[in-house]
Amino acid sequence: MHEGHRQRMLERLLKADTLQDHELLEILLFNAVPRKNTNPLAHELLSAFTSLDGVFGADFEELLSVAGVGKETAAYLKCVGLCFERMGKRKRELPKFFNVRDFSEFVSARLAPLDCEALELFCIDANERIRFGKRFSAGDTQRVRVEPEEISRFLATHRPAGLVAAHNHPDSPAVPSDADDRFTAQLQMLCSLNNVRLYDHIIVGTDGTYSYFLVGRMEEIRRAFNVNNLIGGRICP
Repeated sequence: MHEGHRQRMLERLLKADTLQDHELLEILLFNAVPRKNTNPLAHELLSAFTSLDGVFGADFEELLSVAGVGKETAAYLKCVGLCFERMGKRKRELPKFFNVRDFSEFVSARLAPLDCEALELFCIDANERIRFGKRFSAGDTQRVRVEPEEISRFLATHRPAGLVAAHNHPDSPAVPSDADDRFTAQLQMLCSLNNVRLYDHIIVGTDGTYSYFLVGRMEEIRRAFNVNNLIGGRICP
């Protein structure tokens, strides 16, 4: 009976807006309590802490005080709560709107401490608000390799109006290499194919940051590697 009920609840996630707080918590607890009805436990937790915020903000010992919560379930809920807390902090750290100088400071604070090279892509909406970021890293101090297919999937999934790229040079100044120039051109072409504006590519090095936009190169790259320019404008039947 429990398996059939769980399957029905999981199917309801397709219309998550219809789920009440205790139902969302019930589904989440499927992972912590694999073979029991988690509905009563969800109600117990919400009764004890009054809200989802209260549940995920509760201390480990407070969670253990709830009937039916053992150490593994308490650890699971505490871990989820800490994930939410860190996600909230990072979201607040993300600048609301794109500004090259402010954004350079933001990515420098993120990338300068790293001892391996990483690439970060940030989605920008039509109002130049920064919506989402993703880090790509291969654990290599010299370079990070990202296949065009990965970036194409990223653009297709998030469908941004604009994109900002940033990567670091862990052991060298913020001077673009030939590989950096090629990557910027390739990224611009992928953006052009997906009708996305590439705002900037920022490099974080041991001596500060380099912005393709601020030095005037970004506009040149956008013109040179634009699909409409390369095929001679609009295609007519």
